Amino acid sequence: MEIFDYSGPRFDVYREDAASEPLVLDDGPWPAPRADGPVEARLRIPGSKSRTNRELVLSALAREASILRRPLHARDTDLMVTALTQLGTTSDHLDEGGRFGDDLEIVPGTLTGGVSIDCGLAGTVMRFVPPLAALALGPVAFDGDESARRRPMGTTVEALTALGVDVRDDHRGRLPFSLYGTGRVQGGKVRIDASASSQFVSGLLLSAPRFRRGLTVRHTGEHLPSVPHIDMTLEALQGRGVAAERVDERTWHVPASPIAGAEITIEPDLSNAEPFLVAAIVAGGSVSIEDWPERTTQVGAQLVPILERFGATFERTDDGALVCSVERGIVEGHEVRGIDLDLGEAGELAPNLAALCALCSTPSRLTGIGHLRGHETDRLAALATELTKVGAEVTEFDDGLEIVPGELHGAEWSAYEDHRMATSGAIVGLAVDGVTIDDIGSTGKTLPQFPELWAELLRPGGEEPDEPGTISLADFGV
Repeated sequence: MEIFDYSGPRFDVYREDAASEPLVLDDGPWPAPRADGPVEARLRIPGSKSRTNRELVLSALAREASILRRPLHARDTDLMVTALTQLGTTSDHLDEGGRFGDDLEIVPGTLTGGVSIDCGLAGTVMRFVPPLAALALGPVAFDGDESARRRPMGTTVEALTALGVDVRDDHRGRLPFSLYGTGRVQGGKVRIDASASSQFVSGLLLSAPRFRRGLTVRHTGEHLPSVPHIDMTLEALQGRGVAAERVDERTWHVPASPIAGAEITIEPDLSNAEPFLVAAIVAGGSVSIEDWPERTTQVGAQLVPILERFGATFERTDDGALVCSVERGIVEGHEVRGIDLDLGEAGELAPNLAALCALCSTPSRLTGIGHLRGHETDRLAALATELTKVGAEVTEFDDGLEIVPGELHGAEWSAYEDHRMATSGAIVGLAVDGVTIDDIGSTGKTLPQFPELWAELLRPGGEEPDEPGTISLADFGV
């Protein structure tokens, strides 16, 4: 029986072959380059994925046009732009920008359904767009990569249902699902368990100003991961004139409010800077990241105190770069002791830190990261498998990993279509001969330029490429 009375285009959201093909960006295993000694590099990192996709959603819901300066251009953000365009937003590339792509002008339009959204493997798309789509008129279907169908979505489905939105998911709690937008959502109050991802909270808050009564969200679970990402959402809303607030540690309120258009400059993605900063500890020397913000809600800001525990020192330059320095690296025989670290607020940093821990001289324990089992892949299982494959001893438990270093050796490192698994393998390869990554193209999810930047990092003497952005990567198997 049809739940929705609709005469527009038809699509079968439950077709088993409907999952989109993963984006393939490489032609085979990538030999991870070895660091023979200290590095000296100054790098510019593309824009923050988390901030870009939040600002894209708010721009689509705003009352006038917005301009995003230095946005990220990667698979996750491209999927977001495409989804919003399908729903009625206009996106124009401005003849400005830099090495990593054009600035964007986003012009909001009338939200209209009758479309099928490809979420790829992007958690921000699958969790931020459905509340916005509920404000459209007509049915909207959601699906993604095969791996995306394993990521938890029940909290979004249940929250929208509680708010009066008609949602069909065949009781899966996963992709694929569809909803029927009526052009408005009443809003009010909703209780959710966001233990699996803070994105469930952020997705609701971003569209809440357009709900007729705004929205109060209360988290009912015992654990809430990655709270700084919710702080980022509140900051983005406040920057658009919305009086969003955290009521207490478990409750957030967003009033019904116009969303202003704005001109926003996107910060560099600090989490994507992580492998390059970690490389300084492995190889020794110094790595500078340009335009590191003095104040930010990005999780990557926690890298400074974390990497200091591994022996790195940090300083800021007058032109705003962050310099990470290490006198002697692991590849030079310097022993770095492992650590015991709760990463509950910064789980996305765990894969690259786990790789570093495997290169340390004593065991490490990373905790508070059970929610990583629901990311692009089960990251705990994947890390345990790959680190064991290269010779470490890894114990996997409910919310973390214990990593005991060993005599490491080369192997083919599986990326699991996960950008952070790919970069963690590259870190191991800095100190271990014979490591190859089966799918370095998976870094295209948030950092398509990773192989290029990795080559730039390892260029002798910190030399600049002749033509930034177009260097040859033949020596690195690309």
